[in-house]
Amino acid sequence: MTEMTTTIIIGLLIPLFGTMLGSAFVFFMKNEMSERLQKSLLGFASGVMVAAAVWSLLIPAMEMEADSGKWSVLPVAVGFLLGIGFLLLIDELTPHLHIGTDKPEGIKSHLSKTAMLALAVTIHNLPEGMAVGVVFAGAENGASHISLAAAISVSLGIAIQNIPEGAIISMPMRVAGNSRWKSFVLGSLSGVVEPIGAIAVLLLASIIIPVLPYMLAFAAGAMFYVVVEELIPEASNGKHSNLSTIGFAIGFVLMMVLDVVMG
Repeated sequence: MTEMTTTIIIGLLIPLFGTMLGSAFVFFMKNEMSERLQKSLLGFASGVMVAAAVWSLLIPAMEMEADSGKWSVLPVAVGFLLGIGFLLLIDELTPHLHIGTDKPEGIKSHLSKTAMLALAVTIHNLPEGMAVGVVFAGAENGASHISLAAAISVSLGIAIQNIPEGAIISMPMRVAGNSRWKSFVLGSLSGVVEPIGAIAVLLLASIIIPVLPYMLAFAAGAMFYVVVEELIPEASNGKHSNLSTIGFAIGFVLMMVLDVVMG
């Protein structure tokens, strides 16, 4: 096994470890997560995702098409809109339930509240896994403007974002009456889709590389959908929305610095 292969495998698993770490909060917190902490974490997650989408996906995609002149933005625009549309379709078809509401979304089903909460986070994790897979595919195949260090920075950034996300899904499951271990396992499993999605993208690398700018923008669009449709509304609803704004700023700057330093 080459050093690059080992690095890629570790990079693909780092986001899952972030989800597991966040889900483990259920062992250390006795009560339901406070609204202040939840708002701060949602804002932080939003900031990380927006910065990752811009600095690690959209900007490299446009740089790869720089030789096309003013038309360099076209593949990025198309890919971004396709990413938004894909997540919109998934959101409409998948039965899921968001934290703080009892009204399920998606097609009607007889799934439990716990299962639908897990599906909501799984939808969030899908584009993140795709983003990790795309940048590692680009780095592995020597694509310009995408280094292995930059791919690792995307993986680390998403892992950092997954820590609060894991806690946000496991804590309500515990409050709903599930055991600590069951809440931890279900919260962790919500992140399994990330390495699965990333591996699927890597397996299709030979097909993806020619359309890499489109794929980078596609992943960015999907991530923006999650932020605009889910995270920001949940973070800004009710009291303490200023904490979510502060969390967003911290998350954005942290991911931006991480991308520039490691890129």
